[in-house]
Amino acid sequence: MYLTNIWEPVVTGVVPDDAHMDMMMLPDGEIRHYGSSLHDESRGPEDMLPIVMKSHDGGLNWITEPLTEPHPGGMTQIPWSKRWIALHNYGGRPTSHFSIRNTFLASYTEPGVYCTEAESPDGPFSIRKILGLDIHIQRQVLPLSRIKRLIVGFEHRNNHIVNWGVLYSDDDGKTWVKVDCVAPELPAAPLPGHGGARWIHCGIEPVICEYPDGTLHALLRCAQDQHYQSVSRDFGLTWSKPEPSIFFACATMPGLYRLSGDRILAVWNNTVPLPEVDHRSQVGGNADDIIKGKWEDAFTNRDALHAAISSDCGKNWRGFREVLLNPARNDSDFRSEIFGFEHFDKSVHQNQAIELSNGKILLAAGQNIYSRRFVLFDPGWLDETSRFEDFSHGTRHISNHLYYKSIAGGFRGITGHCAYNRRQGAVLMPHPERLDREVLLIGRHPDPRLISDREGIAWNFPASFSGVVRIRFRQVQGSEGTRFILTNRWINPSDPVAVEYASIAVEVDRLGIFEHQSEATLNCWHTLTLRWNCEKNEASFQIDDGNILSTAFLRSTKTGISYLHIQTTSAGADPFGIMLESLEMNGDN
Repeated sequence: MYLTNIWEPVVTGVVPDDAHMDMMMLPDGEIRHYGSSLHDESRGPEDMLPIVMKSHDGGLNWITEPLTEPHPGGMTQIPWSKRWIALHNYGGRPTSHFSIRNTFLASYTEPGVYCTEAESPDGPFSIRKILGLDIHIQRQVLPLSRIKRLIVGFEHRNNHIVNWGVLYSDDDGKTWVKVDCVAPELPAAPLPGHGGARWIHCGIEPVICEYPDGTLHALLRCAQDQHYQSVSRDFGLTWSKPEPSIFFACATMPGLYRLSGDRILAVWNNTVPLPEVDHRSQVGGNADDIIKGKWEDAFTNRDALHAAISSDCGKNWRGFREVLLNPARNDSDFRSEIFGFEHFDKSVHQNQAIELSNGKILLAAGQNIYSRRFVLFDPGWLDETSRFEDFSHGTRHISNHLYYKSIAGGFRGITGHCAYNRRQGAVLMPHPERLDREVLLIGRHPDPRLISDREGIAWNFPASFSGVVRIRFRQVQGSEGTRFILTNRWINPSDPVAVEYASIAVEVDRLGIFEHQSEATLNCWHTLTLRWNCEKNEASFQIDDGNILSTAFLRSTKTGISYLHIQTTSAGADPFGIMLESLEMNGDN
């Protein structure tokens, strides 16, 4: 494979440390990602060896080299001085997982923020303490282009209350000024429709991007259903009160990256978690910190990572496409896999991206070796307007997992931090008429071991404000019914309240009748066509070449429709269900 042939996302390797600030590109095009080697999992972080992974062909191939001297990890080159700089923090407590920065931090006895500088990314390095505060930095330093200023976001935690802010320097990192920013409003706990509280935190892991007009845009991780955003128009001195952004997400890390041609790339989890359960009666979840929202029992929205692109300073965004589905999303031993020196979160939510000289994007994503991946793609892929799926690649491009009731984890010695074990719900079966094909069967098999046994799928396509989706299906006699949803975000296949997020929802009952209006013959193949126009809030459906029938447009969207969600409506067992042969989407914009 040649780099020039890369178009849709391609996985090229396993990231050696959690993705967020340890990848860098040198002036000659060499790419580095710092991290650690993996050994016997019975050994601890102190026995792991620091390494650097290098690529000389844009991230297609990687070589691994040991580090024999301390290194700060990923660094940023200051454009006007050509010096390299990195900020990192030490909180005075053991780390939960290895980071390359610990080769420096292990020698520190005082909590604080430290600045590392060098003439070359290979050193020698000068290290000095710049702040005595225990604040958390998770992004590299950002040099601004309009003025000679360095800026980086931080978070500060005090008795489970989190606030955010920025550090900036106008003298190439010699001195730094701390700016405290207003945190987003805390959500109610529990939220409506939830049996318990979410992890209540607002404004952590800020990411800052400089727009072409000089505006600084910060995205913040929150406990609400959206990332919040704050804007600075004076190069970081003051920031607006945070407000909801157009990016749906909950308790995950956002990413904003400036590309060539005055474009902005957003990388985030466009996902919705399952409703919170009643933690008071939950095995492992009845700890006081989980009941009161000071921690999370299980994340169910960290398995799909998305990207969108803007060419007009963030006014309009295109794409909203999955760039990485968690390779471990269906695993029955999800909680306990790679337990030991690796930490317990196995997700694809943390991210760092760089643009290569030929315009391709190299993305480092995920936490834990089980899920971390390097991904290459062309940003032009985000501008596509159609997608087709016939399951010839199995379930590679869909989400279909169900969650087992597992012991709720935290950093309390329980394996599986924030993770339920899983299994597949909808399954592939032989095509009833063709030996060379498979179909996907969605039914319901009651299982009290599961959080929800409603089988379903989530399928992503390029976001469009008007378009059409065609579903080739066969409803088997004995099926209890199915719901077809179009929406603007990833919803868990088994989510019992998925319809609440729908822009369009069409149901077929056990007799094959759609919305009491149009009938499909059982045990026969049909095409269901769904059409939408977000600007007019109009929607319709059609069976084969029958009448086009209007249906309600349930929820407006500022980002267009980007997901098809199909789920059984059976209240009990339904081994027959519905067969899917193919899915097709075509957009008008």
